[in-house]
Amino acid sequence: MGANDTAPRAIVSVRDASKLYASSNGELNWAMTDVNLDIGEGEFVCAIGPSGCGKTTLLNAIAGFVEPTTGSVTAGGQPVTGPGADRGVVFQEYALFPWLNARRNVEFGLKMLGLGAAERRARAEELLALMGLSHAARRYPFELSGGMRQRVAVARALATRPKVLLMDEPFAAIDALTRASLQRELLRLWRELGLSVFFITHNIEEAVFLAQRVVVMSPHPGRIREIVEVDLPYPRERADPAFGAAYARIAAAFAQSEEVAS
Repeated sequence: MGANDTAPRAIVSVRDASKLYASSNGELNWAMTDVNLDIGEGEFVCAIGPSGCGKTTLLNAIAGFVEPTTGSVTAGGQPVTGPGADRGVVFQEYALFPWLNARRNVEFGLKMLGLGAAERRARAEELLALMGLSHAARRYPFELSGGMRQRVAVARALATRPKVLLMDEPFAAIDALTRASLQRELLRLWRELGLSVFFITHNIEEAVFLAQRVVVMSPHPGRIREIVEVDLPYPRERADPAFGAAYARIAAAFAQSEEVAS
């Protein structure tokens, strides 16, 4: 399916969102300003830009971890006022509980929701199987490779059956071969589960491989500079000249955003 097929209904809407932070010395700085973005049902959107351009602030606002100073964020047509089971989050640093094994890490959010032990276990085992980790259910995070830990983190984010998966540079600390495998796995999950995905990355190639649209952000203050459509069918081949052309379009926009940052 190409990126320019019939536009899906928005499941996340960000309207005129700005976020003001106080620095350690008391100065006020805008992390992002006047951001407008829709993420459609079943859509895969990547955000890319220099450090300090507001990518993570935008993700945190959608997740409900921070409240915009001005503007609004809605998910499923409802105002975002805090974290919710409809939005799963995966971080770069895995954020697994070291004292819990893989299965209990996946169960954790379900326990907070009050699900019974049998249902928690069944859902966790189903998700670990989906991630190819049934054999590792009783292993602790220190017994898992980086790629396996991130698979557990994804399974945990999916345990509450969210409509939206928010991912903050989830593969940045993983070696190139494992990253490529996880990218393919993520696309499989996205299609099979009908998720909407908002994925932050610094890697242009990763953005072209994954996304239907790429949001290029620039800093000082953080704002959307350009949204690039990636109208390529899946699965995508990095050797395809059309892949290279999409990469070049995003790289040019990214370079302009870096010029703003310098």
